[in-house]
Amino acid sequence: MKPFLTLAPLALLAACNSQPAPEPAPDDNSADALPVPPVEPKRSPSAAETATPDPNILRLEGLGDLRIGQPVPAGSSWELRGAQASDTCLVLSSPDYPGAYAIVEGDKVRRISVGQRSQVKLIEGIGVGATEAEVKQYFPFPETPHKYVDAPGKYLTAPNAGSGNSALRFEIGSDGTVSQIHVGTMPVLGYVEACS
Repeated sequence: MKPFLTLAPLALLAACNSQPAPEPAPDDNSADALPVPPVEPKRSPSAAETATPDPNILRLEGLGDLRIGQPVPAGSSWELRGAQASDTCLVLSSPDYPGAYAIVEGDKVRRISVGQRSQVKLIEGIGVGATEAEVKQYFPFPETPHKYVDAPGKYLTAPNAGSGNSALRFEIGSDGTVSQIHVGTMPVLGYVEACS
């Protein structure tokens, strides 16, 4: 009988461990309450998700409702104003963007330019009147001589301008500040007299 007595405590121990864990006693105040699912914390949308694009920011894609490489949208404020030198190259302006104009060739916007009186700037804060040094902090582009303005007048053109993608070009005036900013595709980006 000794073997039975030595195994009996082990069998008892195994039986105790195979019992399911007891249910926790319900709280006195919540005896009839249903389990509450975990609550996800509310996430506030980021500034980028809620921000409306600033209409006075010139981007490689365009300005306002104008998009480089796209037709002028129906109902846009950009229209022909004044005499046009060509039927194939059109210059448009908008009362919403004083000092800015767009060049359309082949029924598509090829360039948008901002000049004097324009409040439009790049996302970096560079606009007409910025110094060449300020431009070069963000855009250390190659220089070429200006066609009509003596040094320090020049053009600063993005090195990718010849790729066919939208690119950026600055005109630096005789006072060493930005006189115009252009966004568009070559060859129109390089035009020095609107359509030529």
